[in-house]
Amino acid sequence: MKTVVNNLPYIPERPAKPRIKGLTMVMDKGLSLREAEDFVSVCGDYTDYVKLGFGTAIITPDFDKKIRIYKEAGLRPYFGGTLFEIFLIRGMFDEFVGLIDKYEVDLVEISDGSYDFDHSKKLEYISLLAKRGTVISEVGSKKKTVVYSPDEWVRQMQLELEAGSSKVIAEAREAGTIGIYNDDGSVNIEIIKAIATNVSIDNVIWEAPIKSQQVWLIKQFGANVNLGNIPPNEVIPLETLRLGLRGDTFFQFLPDNLKQ
Repeated sequence: MKTVVNNLPYIPERPAKPRIKGLTMVMDKGLSLREAEDFVSVCGDYTDYVKLGFGTAIITPDFDKKIRIYKEAGLRPYFGGTLFEIFLIRGMFDEFVGLIDKYEVDLVEISDGSYDFDHSKKLEYISLLAKRGTVISEVGSKKKTVVYSPDEWVRQMQLELEAGSSKVIAEAREAGTIGIYNDDGSVNIEIIKAIATNVSIDNVIWEAPIKSQQVWLIKQFGANVNLGNIPPNEVIPLETLRLGLRGDTFFQFLPDNLKQ
């Protein structure tokens, strides 16, 4: 990506779009058309995926126009996995596919964070929809009472990638206090270490809505770690973290002689 910082030394290289790593996934929880236009005018170059959060897609006015705004700006919009679950629990999978077709959305999220169903069925849905377009699948429950062991996180991610997911999303919700994080938003190092050891980092999108989480992941995995559930107004601040243009990562990419 060509930016105004290219003449500065020790700035990490960011791949140009369409990227396969260093992805930024934004959570749209109901932006208006004007807000969407403003968002892409500033953040379009730094955003790859736009998740239309939970069930907002079916009640947002002028939704077709908003989808068009994102597509024309080179972003890939998709329905949040909860909407898939909303249709699935009602026995309306075919209608969900119809919704995808109606809006010509080529990126699909499959999840089981709210509605618990057999993992083998989830793998079947991934395989089926992977024949129609690009699938990303979310691992982890939205319920605090459901706790996966590190081995279970790894096993599910591996199986879902094998079934056809292009990326797996590590669940954190938009609050960042569940899944791969603790109740206070701190990183669950045991889970993340297990995932990173056994699953290719480029294939994982870490939900990280909180700045401290973004900083930790960038320091751990580099500027081109895939990050998701980023609020629209936090995309530019996140990009400065990725590039070492903010105090939290100021020294991250500098040579040792400049750190003294």
